[in-house]
Amino acid sequence: QVQLVESGGGLVQAGDSLRLSCAASGRAFGAAAMGWFRQAPGKEREFVGSINWNADQTHYADSVKGRFAVSRDNAKNSVFLQMSNLGPEDTAVYYCAGGFKFGGVALVDANLYEYWGRGTQVTVSS
Repeated sequence: QVQLVESGGGLVQAGDSLRLSCAASGRAFGAAAMGWFRQAPGKEREFVGSINWNADQTHYADSVKGRFAVSRDNAKNSVFLQMSNLGPEDTAVYYCAGGFKFGGVALVDANLYEYWGRGTQVTVSS
């Protein structure tokens, strides 16, 4: 089993930056692809960004490219989402996800992730 706990969410103003963290415990974190997803009120969950196990591959949604960056520290069992130039459209609950089956790939498909955190709220005021 793997437990994922997100942190770092909060209320910020448009144009601000925020860094989310996801701490993993349990199974060998270093073997997993890690992803970030978000769900805004009344909307479906959507992919934000992902990173493969050794961080040589990342993938981003078009809506966040150039503004968000995913990184990881396998020694600390952690993955991060650095968000900059935030806008009200980025308001959502952000979820961290871990996928061990295809750890070598920066996964986009939510169905390929086996483990999920409970989320952290990010609210961006205009």
